[in-house]
Amino acid sequence: MHAETFETFKSAYKMSETKYIFVTGGVASSLGKGIIAASIGKLLQARGFNITIQKFDPYINIDPGTLNPYEHGECYVTDDGQETDLDLGHYERFTGIHTTRYNNFTTGRIYQSVIDKERRGDYLGKTIQVIPHITDEIKRDMLYLGKTKKYDFVITEIGGTVGDIEGQPFLEAIRQLKWDLGKNAVCVHLTYVPYLAAAGELKTKPTQHSVKELQSLGIQPDILVLRAEHELGTGLRRKIAAFCNVSPEAVVQSLDMPTIYEVPLRMQEQGLDATILRKLDMPVGETPGLGPWRSFLDRRHKATEVINIGLVGKYDLQDAYKSILEALSQAGTYNDRKVKCHFINSEKINQENVAEMLAGMDGYVICPGFGQRGIEGKIIAAQYCRENNRPTFGICLGMQMMVIEFGRNVLGFTDANSAEMDAKTDHNVIDLMEDQKNITNMGGTMRLGGYECKLREGSRVRQIYGKEVIRERHRHRYEFNNDFRSQYEQAGMECVGTNPDTDLVEIVEIPALTWYVGTQFHPEYSSTVLKPHPLFLDFVKAAIENKKQ
Repeated sequence: MHAETFETFKSAYKMSETKYIFVTGGVASSLGKGIIAASIGKLLQARGFNITIQKFDPYINIDPGTLNPYEHGECYVTDDGQETDLDLGHYERFTGIHTTRYNNFTTGRIYQSVIDKERRGDYLGKTIQVIPHITDEIKRDMLYLGKTKKYDFVITEIGGTVGDIEGQPFLEAIRQLKWDLGKNAVCVHLTYVPYLAAAGELKTKPTQHSVKELQSLGIQPDILVLRAEHELGTGLRRKIAAFCNVSPEAVVQSLDMPTIYEVPLRMQEQGLDATILRKLDMPVGETPGLGPWRSFLDRRHKATEVINIGLVGKYDLQDAYKSILEALSQAGTYNDRKVKCHFINSEKINQENVAEMLAGMDGYVICPGFGQRGIEGKIIAAQYCRENNRPTFGICLGMQMMVIEFGRNVLGFTDANSAEMDAKTDHNVIDLMEDQKNITNMGGTMRLGGYECKLREGSRVRQIYGKEVIRERHRHRYEFNNDFRSQYEQAGMECVGTNPDTDLVEIVEIPALTWYVGTQFHPEYSSTVLKPHPLFLDFVKAAIENKKQ
């Protein structure tokens, strides 16, 4: 992909008619750049344009695969097996597009590519510098999707905020690209307008400073999106437009919404997509109705009855299970219910308090994760749910904990465990895959991305999916040990989904129970607003039935 110089690349590319939208942020992080980028994508898509969205993260990790969820939230996995930023989950949920490894780059990945080229001698003895070599690599990666696929728009989100030292090469690359691309590029800058309660005023100065910082790097934002907790009056927006050299119609506010799925509609009301098209000298045309999206939101607003789902895990922050929360929320809407998720810390669960800690829930998700911490609590929770016939959904490590619990308490393997936790157990019902045994590097070495799974005729999951072969995304190192398969099957835990090529077990279920299903894969990654995942739909439906009883 990166053999040629940037100039050669640019010449071959001929700066085609693909349009580029750069989304940057200032003042504070976590303002919602990913949601704004996804909303822009959704609105342009609704106008009939072919779009894609990419994220450039300034940190030096090659990808987020080795990052602690407390540091970075969940690691989202693309179908082609790339561990990526959680914002790619938003891109897919909003637009229904499939992202790939070319939709997320980090400083680490870019530097690695440049260093590999230098070692090969590609630079012919040149001194390697941030400018031009790193910035050329960034530009090449930013243009790659527009060059190789036929996209009308490529939306590029830059992680972090203006002023971050590690983000400067990305902003320099944008400065150069805006010059190269001319009218084919716009910059959307997201900032924060704080409200000072003591003064009773919204303050515009942080936004002015943020824009000034961007301008000092040679980038004039074309559009400002102002994140605020209170309504911004026309006068305030005009003031910001005047001080930031932006046209008044290009100043858009983004207020706190009851749900992130409202944001595209609020952006459309203020003409954000139309302004982008005008800035790019494109015809605006009619405003799309967004009928299916509005129907989803209408259903969501009307769903007032609450279903309580317990998330049994060890990460007590919502971003660690972002895709699961969104998949449950979407499934709730399509079942005309409001799903309320409750975090249940598996580290605190024991045999004495399990009934108390799991009380009041209509269904349970045994959450994914890695490592020893909190697993015994998950095993005890799985036992409680199985013995009390509660709707239970185990995902990845959660499925493995269901298997271990069944081995210990039904099959009588008191030392049943995963080789990840106890390498010496005689009953390693979860074991390391053969091709993983000699791996020393942690990053990017698991079973990652989409794999096929064949569903057993007559099983619950076959009925749920309505087809024999499915494809789901994975992120794990350990598997169900087939040496114990017949014993599990005979005792009532059936292996109803298997990989057709390797015979690895992908899904277990206990048919005798109302809803007790574990998946080795991560179905939450492929649930979107307009196409909710069938497993989550059916799980929430079972939780509703459980509540009635």
